[in-house]
Amino acid sequence: MARLRGSGGGCGGSFWLLVLAAACLLPRAQVRKPVRCPAVCSCTKESIICVGSANVPRSPSDISSLSLVNGTFSEIKERMFSHLPSLQLLLLNSNSFTIIRDDAFGGLFHLEYFSLANNQIKALPRDVFSDLDSLIELDLRGNKFECDCKAKWLFLWLKMTNSTVSDVLCVGPAEFQDKKLNDVSSFDDECITTDFVVHQILPFQSVSVDTFCSKNDVYVAIAQPSMENCMVLEWDHIEKNFRSYDNITGQSIVGCKAILIDDQIFVVVAQLFGGSHIYKYEESWTKFVKFQDIEVSRISKPNDIELFQIESETFFVIADSSKAGLTTIYKWNNKGFYSYQSLHEWFRDTDAEFVDIDGKSHLILSSRSQIPIILQWNKNSRKFLPHSEIPNMEDVLAVKSFQIQGNLYLSLTRFIGDSRVMKWNSKQFEEIQALPSRGAMTLQPFSFKNNHYLALGSDYTFSQIFQWDHEKQLFKIFKEIYVQAPRSFTAVSTDRRDFFFASSFKGHTQIFEHIIVDLSL
Repeated sequence: MARLRGSGGGCGGSFWLLVLAAACLLPRAQVRKPVRCPAVCSCTKESIICVGSANVPRSPSDISSLSLVNGTFSEIKERMFSHLPSLQLLLLNSNSFTIIRDDAFGGLFHLEYFSLANNQIKALPRDVFSDLDSLIELDLRGNKFECDCKAKWLFLWLKMTNSTVSDVLCVGPAEFQDKKLNDVSSFDDECITTDFVVHQILPFQSVSVDTFCSKNDVYVAIAQPSMENCMVLEWDHIEKNFRSYDNITGQSIVGCKAILIDDQIFVVVAQLFGGSHIYKYEESWTKFVKFQDIEVSRISKPNDIELFQIESETFFVIADSSKAGLTTIYKWNNKGFYSYQSLHEWFRDTDAEFVDIDGKSHLILSSRSQIPIILQWNKNSRKFLPHSEIPNMEDVLAVKSFQIQGNLYLSLTRFIGDSRVMKWNSKQFEEIQALPSRGAMTLQPFSFKNNHYLALGSDYTFSQIFQWDHEKQLFKIFKEIYVQAPRSFTAVSTDRRDFFFASSFKGHTQIFEHIIVDLSL
């Protein structure tokens, strides 16, 4: 065998042997088969034009232009064109697809001219153009866009994009028909709504809930007659739940009302048996201890506790629902609470509500035996005196006041017949709405983030939440929730989150969270 010789002497022969060995190890060159142009297409080295195609044709990855007209494919799948990263022009006109999947045009980073005209498109997936960094011109003419909340992202994208985009015409909803999407003023009101979702379930019954704040912490006091205690819960900032903090024991507790005076925390505990009491939080013991008794002779069957202030003086009133009891006001005298005024007897009062009417302090008492009466604070005698009545409102169990846009309203709970919403018209309260409420024990107003609600609890059916309609100036049904024998609904806010507690006389106490829902997502 002849030797291989190289110009570099003896070492040259070894070098060429290594070169030959390496060459044998290299993979054989792949022979690139030409892509056949489909019968319905016209192809060149740089572009493909198809008419009536059932799919996206196979084509070299370096083509710069693709046109599909009158195609019969039913959808544009995710990243359907990502095998053509060099595309600069994509024309999808007058096709039969009705669905465009998320990320349908992903990977087309060099696309400059894009036409989706005359495809009967009603909606586009959110951010479907997000990969089109080089886009110069987009044609969306001839489509039938529903300019609802799902089009909000497109509305915002049209405001921000540097691309030239054809007019996007709306065919719906009715208020936007034949308008340009760009001309819609805003989607904020239409696309932002709210909801209530169960956040936490407390495995015990309850009849009333009260909330208070101390040292940047949020607490809730829950009356539990069947368990004979007033449970105090604390919001846990780490676990994001309400946890047990303290427990005040008693006999058939029907009400727990917190009173904060300076740096002192008191809880009025109303009981059906054994008299009612006031407890004070002792910092050194980190618990509530009995501070004062409330005389049984005055408060026989407590039904409601209402806290209020007049000229920086602190009062609370206990509505007594027995024939022998007296609805009584108590006042703080820097040492304790003493009975300040008995309002009237024999009327079986079920609820007391403190209301500021035209800058004057009033109490509204509801009763099973008479229509609600209104008492007004007299500055001379420093007592509440009879002032007026709310006519034609028999059998009102509770009256609650609330304000919407500076107007004063009342909600009146009725177990039989319709509950009512009334508005102060500078002279008297006039009815503005009746709500069917057979079996209702509570109609509670509350507000979160400028959203105003009424929670109507019923013993016979689902409880209903109504929301205030600012346009119609009425409450409309918003949501139904199931609470067994509801007795109170109490709003609680903490850590920029909003909740309401739904107490249940026969089931578990539920905590619902108020959430903001963006319908455009």
